[in-house]
Amino acid sequence: MGKKRESEATKFSRRESEVMDALFRAETATARNIWTALGESRTYSTIRKILSILEEKGHVTHRTEGGAFVYSPKTKREAAAASALGRLVDTFFQGSVAGAVSSLLGESNGSISHEELDRIRAMIDDAKAETLSGKESK
Repeated sequence: MGKKRESEATKFSRRESEVMDALFRAETATARNIWTALGESRTYSTIRKILSILEEKGHVTHRTEGGAFVYSPKTKREAAAASALGRLVDTFFQGSVAGAVSSLLGESNGSISHEELDRIRAMIDDAKAETLSGKESK
């Protein structure tokens, strides 16, 4: 995670993230739909400009329907989340996944269920096996 692997085009500003989140929830939406979904906390023209920027970056696409642009995400939510999480780990934990996990577990105050901990353990075991198999093939 510590590598600089993202271009500027894959990074979202806070406002872009808000618009993308609204668009992911709606699946398709006009600028007015997104403006309403965000509680009209931004101007309508700001939402249109952000959608235009997101389209230039390749994260959304649009089609014209009854004179209105209907936007759809091109970037998968999981990819956007992984990208954002990678930046968070790089920024606040100097690229240390262990540091991020330690922080999350420390802040949970025992609220993580045994089932969730078992799923996390299985993911760790899978990642370890994948790392080991990658080393053996080299």
